[in-house]
Amino acid sequence: MSSDIRFTDFKSDKQPTWCPGCGDFGTMNGMMKALAETGNDPDNTFVVAGIGCSGKIGTYMHSYALHGVHGRALPVGTGVKMARPDIEVMVAGGDGDGYSIGAGHFVHAVRRNVDMTYVVMDNRIYGLTKGQASPTSREDFETSTTPDGPKQPPVNPHALALASGATFIAQSFSSDALRHQEIIQKAVEHDGFGFVNVYSPCVTFNDVDTYDYFRDSLVDLKETDHDPTDRGDAKDVILDSEKEHQGVIYQNEESVPYHEQHGVDEDMSVIPDGAPEGATDLVREFY
Repeated sequence: MSSDIRFTDFKSDKQPTWCPGCGDFGTMNGMMKALAETGNDPDNTFVVAGIGCSGKIGTYMHSYALHGVHGRALPVGTGVKMARPDIEVMVAGGDGDGYSIGAGHFVHAVRRNVDMTYVVMDNRIYGLTKGQASPTSREDFETSTTPDGPKQPPVNPHALALASGATFIAQSFSSDALRHQEIIQKAVEHDGFGFVNVYSPCVTFNDVDTYDYFRDSLVDLKETDHDPTDRGDAKDVILDSEKEHQGVIYQNEESVPYHEQHGVDEDMSVIPDGAPEGATDLVREFY
């Protein structure tokens, strides 16, 4: 841990416009605390976000940041990490942003094992667009656009990640502050793609998957005999539809991140010789 960096150093001067009580407040606090605890600071951190309630998080955190387009945060994060392998890259998204239009990017980011952390704020609804069913909504979840429910099984993001070759899969709950921070911190410290799905309740449009529901339903894997290094154990947890779990589900402790596998250790943000006159100065000024 860096002795002179506090999680408040990651707070920007912009006030969040999330609804009072939104789970995203707790999710963001855990992200900032995990970054500080792992010795990072705003000068070596890049936060990328897409579209949705989660999309503004780069505005609310004090670091380098980019607010991208719907479903495309992971390719941007990949590009940042390849250009600057020395900095900490954290990508934030929502269940709609990540598991609908962004699902293809999710699969490929997982299998490449790029050394970054992906935090998905899963509220099982489209909150920003006023309450439509999302990829993780229950089959019978009634909304204005699905009055009888989506009639489709919800996407299982952990199963998708495991099948794609993930080296770190975890689940946390934004309201369980200390445990949430601990799980995010483990993802940041992981050598490779650290994926954390976060139960982040929407208090405005989802009256089913509430704080009380998760508090009553969550089983903490730390309190069981689960072995996160055992892929078979991970599969059993992921396919257990009877319980909501919290903790590290799977971690390959021998993971080698993409940039190390391919020898990407050079700062590629500097424009090489032969660039147009003045370009290098512009880059230097930007960075």
